[in-house]
Amino acid sequence: MSEHKHGILFHILDVAFNIIVIVAIVAGIRTFLVSPFQVEGHSMDNTLADSEYIVINKLAYYIGNPTRGDVVVFHPPTEDGKKLGKFYVKRVIGLPGDEIIIRDGYVFVRSNNSDTEVQLDESLYLNDKNWGHTYRHPPSSQDTSEVRYSVPENQYFLLGDNRNGSFDSRSFLQDTGKAIPFVAQSEIKGRVWFVALPITKSHALEAPVYDLSGE
Repeated sequence: MSEHKHGILFHILDVAFNIIVIVAIVAGIRTFLVSPFQVEGHSMDNTLADSEYIVINKLAYYIGNPTRGDVVVFHPPTEDGKKLGKFYVKRVIGLPGDEIIIRDGYVFVRSNNSDTEVQLDESLYLNDKNWGHTYRHPPSSQDTSEVRYSVPENQYFLLGDNRNGSFDSRSFLQDTGKAIPFVAQSEIKGRVWFVALPITKSHALEAPVYDLSGE
């Protein structure tokens, strides 16, 4: 009888141990490797749609840095965003050391150590509604006058693909109203790897290759 009780206790402990191990593995994967998120809103139309489920690659930024064109999940620099643990999804446009120029509806880049401004070819991911219609804050203003952003070290400049309907680096403000257009690398939690759901729209996301040679 005692052997039978010992067997049941051992079985219960074995099951509990396996559950703990599985939970630890899942937690580790979500913390350091990949994690699911649901898209809210239309700021990334048509690249990502409202209510789609995406999977982000966290490991990419443990072993490397964000690159231009990456679609990333991050905490916004606004105070309320950090307090609420809010996440946004946008596209990396400006890297540390870049100067980003918005002019006449287009985005230009003067990359680090370059004296040449190059128009960023965004036709691969901006739809007809947004291509040539990137404006200064507020995004819906249709103000084509020039605005420049010098991206500091370890900071990034991010824009949504739905340029007239995105709250992004053009619009981030402190409670005092002061502009805070850059996102710290530490607040970027991962690169969007693929769209998981709905299944009919499941596909991987790849960053575009830009030609900034100016030739």
